[in-house]
Amino acid sequence: MKNRPPLRRSFLLSVLILAAAACARPAPRAEAYEGPPFAYPPAPAGDHVDTYHGVEVADPYRWLEEDAQSPALRAWIEAENAVTRAFLDGIPERPALLERLTVLWNTERVSVPFARGGRVFYFKNDGLQNQSVLFVVDGAGATPRVFLDPNTLSADGTIALADAVPSPDGALLAYSVSDGGSDWRTWRFRNVATGEDLPDVVRWNKFGGLEWTAGAEAVVYPRFPAPSPGEELVERNAPAAIAWHRMGTSQDEDTILRPAPETEGIHQWSEVLEDGQAVLVLHEEAKSDNREVEWVSLRAEERGRGTKLIAGFDAQYDYAGDDGTTIWFRTNLDAPRWRIVAMDRANPDRASWREVVPEREETMDGADLVGGRLVVTYLKDATSAIRVLETDGTFVREVALPGLGTAGGFDGEAGDPVTYYSFTNQVTPPVVHRYDVATGESSVFHAPKLLFRPTDYAVRQVFYASADGTRIPMFLAHKKGLVRDGRNPTYLYGYGGFNISVTPSFQVPDLVWMEMGGLLAVPNIRGGGEYGEAWHQAGIKLAKQNVFDDFIAAAEWLIAEGYTSPAKLAISGASNGGLLVGACMAQRPELFGAALPAVGVMDMLRYHQFTIGWAWAGDYGTVEDPAEFAALRAYSPLHNLRDDVAYPATLITTADHDDRVVPAHSFKFAARLQAAHSGRSPVLIRIATRAGHGAGKPTAMRIEEAADRLAFLTRVLDVETEGR
Repeated sequence: MKNRPPLRRSFLLSVLILAAAACARPAPRAEAYEGPPFAYPPAPAGDHVDTYHGVEVADPYRWLEEDAQSPALRAWIEAENAVTRAFLDGIPERPALLERLTVLWNTERVSVPFARGGRVFYFKNDGLQNQSVLFVVDGAGATPRVFLDPNTLSADGTIALADAVPSPDGALLAYSVSDGGSDWRTWRFRNVATGEDLPDVVRWNKFGGLEWTAGAEAVVYPRFPAPSPGEELVERNAPAAIAWHRMGTSQDEDTILRPAPETEGIHQWSEVLEDGQAVLVLHEEAKSDNREVEWVSLRAEERGRGTKLIAGFDAQYDYAGDDGTTIWFRTNLDAPRWRIVAMDRANPDRASWREVVPEREETMDGADLVGGRLVVTYLKDATSAIRVLETDGTFVREVALPGLGTAGGFDGEAGDPVTYYSFTNQVTPPVVHRYDVATGESSVFHAPKLLFRPTDYAVRQVFYASADGTRIPMFLAHKKGLVRDGRNPTYLYGYGGFNISVTPSFQVPDLVWMEMGGLLAVPNIRGGGEYGEAWHQAGIKLAKQNVFDDFIAAAEWLIAEGYTSPAKLAISGASNGGLLVGACMAQRPELFGAALPAVGVMDMLRYHQFTIGWAWAGDYGTVEDPAEFAALRAYSPLHNLRDDVAYPATLITTADHDDRVVPAHSFKFAARLQAAHSGRSPVLIRIATRAGHGAGKPTAMRIEEAADRLAFLTRVLDVETEGR
């Protein structure tokens, strides 16, 4: 099973832009909210000041970075949550929204299966189970049986089954759990036939997963240094070593195949090759996202002996598969939209590489060697196209998809005759298919029961011009019959970073929004991977402002085309998308009626000081570089809020166990926003407990949060829900 990567330019000009922004005043903003003014909990502003390249920057809310259990911070959190709950629970529409969300969520969902040794594994949720249950089918014609039910691990559903990796023969299964939404993983191992756990335990793993070696003798995994007691959720993570754990032994006896990189800003993970006798160790340079690749033996007589296959950090390389002598890589070397090259492991010199799949107009989004063939995923204007090729690049066939949308999956091993994939779009819940690589036959493995009529909705793609003239695609989805009268409540969602493509997907809250007559708009802004590495590079570091310009231009286009108005327009995004929302509402507060930044990166001057934040430097840059500091300071959401400005109605969401984007980002942003805001619209923060960045969140918690967000928009945008 191929793992996916674990994470994901002039100084004077930037300073002048910053100075101009500080002096500018936004135009008056029309507010739909006419409720009473808010009294926010006190948040004392301190006198802490940092100096960067001779520039003093105040950080008055540094105390909100303290341990969440500190009395002062705990009291502030509880007071903020009390104000937020009083507002949200008083919204008349919330009970009906909660009920409708629950009804639509309550349908059976099945994940894309994965097969090993004749056994097929998949996750299934009956509808409202807090965590999906792992099932196994022991062979052709066998009845699926429950193998591991994470709902039994905690009463509130906050202990999640984060990952499951069967051994090559399907006899054992490694599984990891996440407690309270943390990225930290604890791995255990279970006999598939008996259901009994082995004594082995592997701790201090996050990102990069775990893989089995030949004969299930051992597993290989990235091992991070254990954090200081009590600091697991905030302490800056040092890079991981690559460890080899022999089954039946203590983790203390593990062999370190590769120590943690000594060079600052390098992280690494591994990919076990098809025969299980060696691994590829991929070293990634955080500042560029480029990689080196090393072959490392796992054989007893030479375990740990390695050969550098690719040196120089000149491009990105993703392992697609191997046949023992040839290794196939997907790479953007001399190909911004990616291509596939074949390398002879015994002769890795670049001059001997063979290009087997050249770069195309469409962006190559992924590639896997399955069933002796390359299954290659392309993106054409952010929708999926799948091609099956021989290993020499000869075209075999296109995979016929049901329409325009997102196809995901197609994982497996070189010898697997069958793979699985799902297909979805904005009005199609994921349908899981079984695909025979040899014959091209595709059959439905699982289709969800539909509790609504997709034909009641329209989905289309439009294109608009950003501030610099760049052509940006955007998906629009809504109930049929929508009138362009400038009054439609509109939900504009974006991400724009880390080479991540935002492709069509089905979300229950989006459907409820459209049922209420709302318009869903999702632009494919720069910083993502929709059009290859050039599209990504156009939205990072000193070019990051392009991302915000693209998103703002989407809002302006929707208004100019008569779809909506500022008072009816909400913007939303999570993580890097939370940064997007925070930056845009700081730059153009008059343009939006509501803002929903979730688990956002809001303090761009200190993001790299916490947990894995240092690994994001490839997209953001850091304050150590003067030009990058100026660019970061110019858009950092926390540092660009201005006093006595009427900001959009805002509901910030975060969680106390988020150890990826630590909640201090949202805490500091909320305190500063509440102090600066001069309008009547509420600016609130919702802080979940026993939850993290998002993965593994219990279903009940997800429904409650969705009800809060939709209720908030209903109130602050004055959405008419009756008769729609």
